[in-house]
Amino acid sequence: MKIAVIGGTGLIGSQVVKILNASGHEAVPHSPSTGLDLLSGKGLSEALTGADVVVNLTNSPTFDEASPAFFQTTMDNLLAAADDAGVGHAVILSIVGAELVPDLVYYRAKVLQEDILKAGPVPYSIVRATQFFEFMDATMSWTSDEHTVRLPATLIQPMASADVAQAVADVAVGAPLRGTRNVAGPEVFPLDELGRITLATRGDQRTVVTDNSAGLFAAASGDALIAKEDAVIFKTTYREFLAR
Repeated sequence: MKIAVIGGTGLIGSQVVKILNASGHEAVPHSPSTGLDLLSGKGLSEALTGADVVVNLTNSPTFDEASPAFFQTTMDNLLAAADDAGVGHAVILSIVGAELVPDLVYYRAKVLQEDILKAGPVPYSIVRATQFFEFMDATMSWTSDEHTVRLPATLIQPMASADVAQAVADVAVGAPLRGTRNVAGPEVFPLDELGRITLATRGDQRTVVTDNSAGLFAAASGDALIAKEDAVIFKTTYREFLAR
């Protein structure tokens, strides 16, 4: 099976390509570094020629008001080109609970991306994942100084990017779901507690201060970002990830 992986040189994409090729498929990574511009459509026709499946793992360069336009344009371009090329399956990666956090424009943009795919001409699958372990450093950096890290007590159920990549690869080689598969890690944490675990493991002496107005995830409440009963739960724990 030939699979075009758009965004195939990034954190998730590079791992998806490796998994698929190790399984005997022909996964080809495409990104700006390979000459593909999804915003303009440059290189898209060539990237999709002969592809059975397209996996779109590109992301908006910003989390602000520009993100909806990014997903609108890139999905319109991708689906038109995939339809022209006769691609039989389009896969995207989205976020568990995105529709439950309407105050975040980026989450609204991801829901828009899903809706465009659902309404499009290509049989589709959506993989919705919880937050990645690898993003914890960036999350802490948004609201930290040399002495403290301010984090909300928002509940999250994070997972390893390697597990996200496996979930995407599994869906890519299957029949189109024409629906959504939710995937998550095995443990639920308040985000501030996860920050304390991270700092303690690294011997970082900064203090985590619980601030329910701090950072991006302050916009999520209750169990909005927690996987529901239909989710596939992967086994890698956060402490195992840190130990590696």
